[in-house]
Amino acid sequence: MNFGVPKEVRPFEFRVGLTPAAVDTLVRAGHTVFVERGAGLKAGFRDEDYTAFGAQIVYSAKEAYGRADVVIKIGRPTEDEYDNFRPQQTILSFLHLAVASPDLVSILEKEEITAIGLETIETDEGTLPVLMTTSEIAGRMAPIIAGDLLGSFKGGRGTLLSGIPGTPGAEVVIIGAGVLGKNSARAFRSLGAQVTMLDKDYKTLQEIDEMFKGQITTLFATPHNITKTISFADVLVCNAALPGGKAPTLVTRDMLRLMNRRAVILDLAINSGGNVETSRPTNLADPSFVEEDIIHYCVPNVPSRVARTGSHAFANSVLPYLLEMGRSGLEGAINMMPDLRRGVNTLKGKLAHPRVAKTMGKEVEVK
Repeated sequence: MNFGVPKEVRPFEFRVGLTPAAVDTLVRAGHTVFVERGAGLKAGFRDEDYTAFGAQIVYSAKEAYGRADVVIKIGRPTEDEYDNFRPQQTILSFLHLAVASPDLVSILEKEEITAIGLETIETDEGTLPVLMTTSEIAGRMAPIIAGDLLGSFKGGRGTLLSGIPGTPGAEVVIIGAGVLGKNSARAFRSLGAQVTMLDKDYKTLQEIDEMFKGQITTLFATPHNITKTISFADVLVCNAALPGGKAPTLVTRDMLRLMNRRAVILDLAINSGGNVETSRPTNLADPSFVEEDIIHYCVPNVPSRVARTGSHAFANSVLPYLLEMGRSGLEGAINMMPDLRRGVNTLKGKLAHPRVAKTMGKEVEVK
């Protein structure tokens, strides 16, 4: 099978779809990998690193798409990339179609593309193996980002996350106890911050209590509890979303007016629309803004801050699916791997994911 790795074109996306090590695995399995020139440079991988493991370097995105049966990329395709699509090929990417431009869905239909949303690949147990890796990174980076924005020189409250003897650490509230929430809780707690976590699943809250030996306060995620906790928060981390769906609005503008002035919000559900009414996507060059005197950080691709680690984690998580696709073909892999099947957003151009279709107000065309 032929795999293509185009250079990412979205601003400030420094990761790459496959690392040289992942290319080596695919080539050893008998497949051909076409990598666009310079695709890995911003993640620290030279073209020579790829060719050393058998990749073929191509000199345009058009060629990377055109030679590939399967395209692997990080960011959702942009309008500038539509002309590169080859009819009936397969594209793996973080799609977030529920909040994407309708033009993308139209071109997927027109070109009969099988589009696999990596954020919707889901195991029988309900875990999201590809999204998990990005969530782990974003969660562990949350204290680094929040600590910086809390600093007085950034206009924050001037609060040290850890505190010192005689002066308490920051109050951190986390909405959503998934992978990102757990990793951010661990990272904040290890620095000495006071952490409160909210989730709508009581069993998950029990697991959090056991995991952290009662050192983290847990609450059921009701509007009352959310309003109460964010009123004393120095940092609010939001990461509540459903695979393929739009993130629910859990924090309204009126709630923000109850928060401490110059507190920090990390709305890390922004890829799916965000959990905060006042959130809007930002980027790594201009990552934050102030609304209602609250600092908002709404970068959709936080792992791009550490592009080398992010690329390795991404490639490791997606590689088993690529190997099965190469071994069994697309249809065979979909039939053999239920988690991959759940990730199919469009199959040969037809809507195939129930939650994506529902969010878009359409009917599933393939079951």
